[in-house]
Amino acid sequence: MRKQKGFSLIELLIVVAIILIIAAIAVPNLMRSRMSANEASAVMSIRSINSAEAMYQKDNGKYADLGTLGTATLIDSTLAAAVDATHAKSGYAFLVSNADAAGFVVGAAPIAASSGTPRSCQGLFGHNSKCL
Repeated sequence: MRKQKGFSLIELLIVVAIILIIAAIAVPNLMRSRMSANEASAVMSIRSINSAEAMYQKDNGKYADLGTLGTATLIDSTLAAAVDATHAKSGYAFLVSNADAAGFVVGAAPIAASSGTPRSCQGLFGHNSKCL
């Protein structure tokens, strides 16, 4: 009788099953980590916008939208363009609204449910802000 070389079909199926079980455990943790990283990035982007608004208001006497902040080079071009799903930054689209002499509101909306949770920040005249 010849000695068999290689693996049997059962052995290969067992190895594939073990790999699938490990993947089933690891993928949800990976998605949760990615969501947490996206949320942290969105919070930092909102803080950057908040700081840029304070600098812009100090120089110009009013607050500005994202495009104006990007043109004034107070925020990076990626963040200035992140106003919709096609230009999102870290899974979030950003919007600055009600930007006038009295204040502004900046919001970050996830472009997909797996990106994270919505974030917002309201800046008031005098550099007071309330962030969620």
